[in-house]
Amino acid sequence: MADDADVIVVGGGLSGLVAATEIADAGKRVIVVEQEGEQSLGGQAFWSFGGLFLVDSPEQRRLGIRDSFELALQDWMGSAGFDRDEDLWPRRWAEAYVAFAAGEKREWLRAMGHRIFPVVGWAERGGYDAMSHGNSVPRFHVTWGAGPGVIEPFERRARDAQASGNLTFKFRHRVDALSITGGTVNGITGSILEPDDVARGKSSSRKIIGDFSLRAQAVIVAAGGIGGNHDLVRQNWPKRLGEAPKNMISGVPEHVDGRMIGITEQAGARLINRDRMWHYVEGLRNWSPIWPRHGIRILPGPSSLWFDARGKRLPSPLYPGSDTLGQLHYIMSTGYDYSWFVLTQSIIKKEFALSGSEQNPDLTGKSWLMTARRATNKGAPAPVEAFKRHGADFVVRGNLADLVTGMNALAGNDLLRLDELKSQIEARDREIANAYVKDTQVMNIHNARKYIGDRLIRTAKPHRILDPAHGPLIAVKLNILTRKTLGGFETDLDGRVFGQDGNIMPGLYAAGEASGFGGGGMHGYRSLEGTFLGGCLFSGRCAGRAAAKAVG
Repeated sequence: MADDADVIVVGGGLSGLVAATEIADAGKRVIVVEQEGEQSLGGQAFWSFGGLFLVDSPEQRRLGIRDSFELALQDWMGSAGFDRDEDLWPRRWAEAYVAFAAGEKREWLRAMGHRIFPVVGWAERGGYDAMSHGNSVPRFHVTWGAGPGVIEPFERRARDAQASGNLTFKFRHRVDALSITGGTVNGITGSILEPDDVARGKSSSRKIIGDFSLRAQAVIVAAGGIGGNHDLVRQNWPKRLGEAPKNMISGVPEHVDGRMIGITEQAGARLINRDRMWHYVEGLRNWSPIWPRHGIRILPGPSSLWFDARGKRLPSPLYPGSDTLGQLHYIMSTGYDYSWFVLTQSIIKKEFALSGSEQNPDLTGKSWLMTARRATNKGAPAPVEAFKRHGADFVVRGNLADLVTGMNALAGNDLLRLDELKSQIEARDREIANAYVKDTQVMNIHNARKYIGDRLIRTAKPHRILDPAHGPLIAVKLNILTRKTLGGFETDLDGRVFGQDGNIMPGLYAAGEASGFGGGGMHGYRSLEGTFLGGCLFSGRCAGRAAAKAVG
C-alpha cells in the first residue's frame, strides 16, 4: 500500500504547525491531522499573551539589561531542579533550548516577519539565592500581535505549502490509534467528526460520521497536554504540592484533554514526569467565558498585598510575580484553594495585565496608540476595568471595613477579620516612608522600579494601601487556574520517542506539550515563563527537521 504522505503530524497547534512547515520546506509531503475545525488552527497559542524567552537580545541591551547564556542557564537549572534518573534527556533539551534562545531563535523568527514589543517583561523573579528559582533579569519578550502574532508566520508558511501540494490539512479527524507494523509506527487510524463551525475555543461536536486510516513513514504527536481535563490533572497531581484543589478553573479549552497522550502511551511510548505541571494561582473566573470553566490569569506587578484564605499575608518571597509553584504549594497547605489580592486603584491601573490575546486588544491588534494609553489613561486598561465591573471575583469598596465584609460575603464564610488585615496593612504602610526598609516585598518594589521597563509601565509608585487618595480599595479572589503539562514523552534531541523498553520507537516523534516541550520535561519542576511557546517552536522545529531528514 502506498503511503498517503511522508510524515503525519497529529495536532494543528503551534508545535504541529512548526513541524509541518519544516517538513514541507524540506520538500516532503506532510498531512496535519486535527480534531477541531479549521477555525482553531494554531491551538492554544492563539489565546496566549505571546511571551517568548530570549537571552541577550537587542531589546534587553537597549534597556540596559546585561544577560548571557551562562546567566540564563544558571537560572534555568536552578528553577528546573532536575533530580531524577529520567531527567537525562530533559536536561539535554534544557541546555539546547537555552542555547537556542541565546542564539538563532530571535533572528529565525524575525526573518519570517515576527516582531517584538520593545519593553521586556520580568516574569518569575524568584527571590531566593542566585542559584535558585527565578529570572535574574527581565527576559519576557512580548510578541507584537500577541499569540496570533506568533502563529501567523507558520500559518502563512503552511498555507503556501498547502498551495504547492506539499501539505494537506485533515480537520475534524480525531486519532483513535497509532498503526505499528514490524515495530515501526507507520500511520494512524481514527474517526471523522461531523463539521462544526463553532467559534474557536468553544466546545465542538463529537458526533462521528465516518472513519479514516492514513499511512506514512513517520508520525509526529503534537497534540498538547491535559489542562482542560480536571480529572486527569487531579489524577496526576503531585503530593509535594498538597492535595489537589477541589475547585479549579481552566486556562485552556475543553479539547485539551490528554486523550492523544493516553493513546500514544498505550502504543508503547514512554511517558515520564507526569506529576510535573504548571498551574497559576492568580486565576479569575471569566465574566464572558468562551470555553467551560474559562479562567483568565492576572499578570501582576509587585505591589498587591497577598493574603491566604484566613487573612494571613503570604510569606517572603511569595509575592506577586515571584514563584508560581511556591505560591501554589503554600496556598494548598492552608486547607483552602483560593487566596486574595488587596490593592488600590493606583496599583490596578499600573500593574494589572490579563494574560490572553483577547484581553490585550492593543498588542493583538498592533495598535501603538492603544498601547500608549496604558500609561496615560486615568483608569486601568479597558479589559481590566471590565473585569473589575463585571467579574465575580472583584470586591471594590471605599474603606477597609466594607472591603472585608464584601470579601467574606464573596467567599461565603467569615474567615477574614478586619483587625487582623488592618494591622498587617498598616504595618506594611509604615515602611513606605523611607527608601530603605525591612519589608522584603517593599524592597522588591524599589528593586523593580530601578528597571526602566517596570518603572514606566509595570510598577506603581510606592504608596500607602490605606491612603484614600489612591482608592478605592480593591480585593480580588484568586482561583487555581490549570494550564500546562511539564512532563511528557521522553525524546532524544531529534524528537524521537523512546519506548517503555528504553529503546527508540522507529517512526514516532513528539513535540510541544506532549513531549514536555522536549525530552519529556525540559522545564523540570518550574518554568521561567515565556518558555511554553518557545518550547513549541523549538521542539516542533527539531522534530520536523529530523523527521524530514529520516524519511526517504
